[in-house]
Amino acid sequence: MPRLINRRPARAAATGLAVLPFLLAAVVYLTASQWRLAANPDDKLLPSPAAMVEAVGRLAFEPDRRSGGYVFWRDTAASLGRLLSGVGWAALIGLVFGVAVGLLPYLRAALTPFIAVLSMIPPLAVLPILFIVLGLGETAKIALIAIGIAPFLIRDLALQVEALPAEQLIKAQTLGANTAQIVCRVVLPQALPRLIDAVRLALGSAWLFLIAAEAIAATEGLGYRIFLVRLYLAMDVILPYVAWITVLAYAMDWALRLAKDRLFPWARAT
Repeated sequence: MPRLINRRPARAAATGLAVLPFLLAAVVYLTASQWRLAANPDDKLLPSPAAMVEAVGRLAFEPDRRSGGYVFWRDTAASLGRLLSGVGWAALIGLVFGVAVGLLPYLRAALTPFIAVLSMIPPLAVLPILFIVLGLGETAKIALIAIGIAPFLIRDLALQVEALPAEQLIKAQTLGANTAQIVCRVVLPQALPRLIDAVRLALGSAWLFLIAAEAIAATEGLGYRIFLVRLYLAMDVILPYVAWITVLAYAMDWALRLAKDRLFPWARAT
């Protein structure tokens, strides 16, 4: 009899196992919601699916009386704009400094301790400073996301570049390549797939910093809306918004994974 670690589920069984936790979670929620609503029809803690659909429909497909826009989509656009800007800047900073620190010994000696210390500073503790220095606008929110995940990206890429086989660098220099050519032809093709993976791992933290910034100082956004309606115990809005954030985060992760497989198929094989 094969050991448990050597047993692999078939494709259909793997799909069923992947769906099973979601079904169990849905059953648990529906059972608890029905039980609470039966005891108290006005209970707001676990709203029924119909109530959540109604709330989302009102926010997504009925114009706001004040602005005339659609609140749900306006919040989504605002949050995604901030998130993508922050992650984009963080990725650029991580790529530049990660490659430089991993490849150049003098920069590695000078910046590695400093970057290590920066990575230990809780980004949320810096948020008040950002609001004081940069104001309450979009710049501070984007800066928080970039500052929050850039040190992780730098350290991850620096370790990846530093771990490249020395033979590759020696052969490139033997063929007459200068530092810029080594970076473009040897280092970057191997660092970019790792950058995508590092960004995927940092997406959860990026969303956390975004929600925190929007909760403190914003007039629109997914995090702003969640913290606004919490004052009214509007779980029929909060739970769909949390679910929507999860869907967006998963879609971004899937898009990055697909981009890596399409752009760097050899990295997946490796």
